[in-house]
Amino acid sequence: MGKLVEGVWHNVWYDTKSNKGKFVREDAGFRDWVTNQPDAKFQPESGRYHLYVSLACPWAHRTLIFRQLKQLETHIDVTVVCPDMMSEGWQMGLPEPLFGHTCMHQIYTQAKPNYTGRVTVPVLWDKKHNTIVSNESSEIIRMFNSEFNELTGNHDDYYPQALADVIDEWNEFIYPNINNGVYRCGFATTQEAYQEAFDQLFSALDKVEAHLATHRYLVGAQITEADWRLFTTLIRFDAVYVGHFKCNKQRIADYPNLNGYMKELYQVPGVKETTDFYHIKRHYYFSHTGINPTQIVPKGPELDLESAHGRDTL
Repeated sequence: MGKLVEGVWHNVWYDTKSNKGKFVREDAGFRDWVTNQPDAKFQPESGRYHLYVSLACPWAHRTLIFRQLKQLETHIDVTVVCPDMMSEGWQMGLPEPLFGHTCMHQIYTQAKPNYTGRVTVPVLWDKKHNTIVSNESSEIIRMFNSEFNELTGNHDDYYPQALADVIDEWNEFIYPNINNGVYRCGFATTQEAYQEAFDQLFSALDKVEAHLATHRYLVGAQITEADWRLFTTLIRFDAVYVGHFKCNKQRIADYPNLNGYMKELYQVPGVKETTDFYHIKRHYYFSHTGINPTQIVPKGPELDLESAHGRDTL
């Protein structure tokens, strides 16, 4: 994340003045939709859209998973930013293919020259109108889930209407307590704020662990959007959040049900290819100098993700 302050891009994680050291995440700034309607400004077309992601970011990871599962790889091309996010915010290793830009903030000001808000990934770019469609991952995955079906012929549905209310309930529980909960731990600047976030995080993990003892997935008998939204936090937990974000009560490896569930999702065809632990560890440990001023990236841990997950009996 970054914000333009007096012409310089700064990483912005928390507001110590108004929130007592708590990490508070701002809302996304671009919220248009690709929709399969004849009068829509943004219609599903092959080759029209470009996705900017970080392999380190759990929110961007969601969009890569849905792009893979919904067979959109040949229809929506991708630029992957560098794992290091320093004074310029997210940067590209090589100039990106549309404009030759080298920083994500240039993509934002390409869409809106006077833009001074947060610069985040993912970003879904429309080549036809030369603008950002959306930088809200939860909405990008909904577009990928349903709006390109006629183009790809893939009608797999991770947000079926019959389960929508329950999926939304899980999302509303998991986002503040787990997805954002790890960040609330890691970027807290007071002991009180950290301990509050820590207790809420592990209470939520305990609840999901108990649920998964008798349910193979979060909702019903199929993998849904709620599972993928949780997965991208779980897969980073032992590698980064336990140590770097001080989420060290337990590892995911110490939860039998959560661990098997995470391994099953990781083993879904195509998902492993969207998961890059070099980028994940490098980004967090190297970029967050306020937390890790030495920028030393740990060699471990060794993660067992490809052995039997044991979920088939549920």
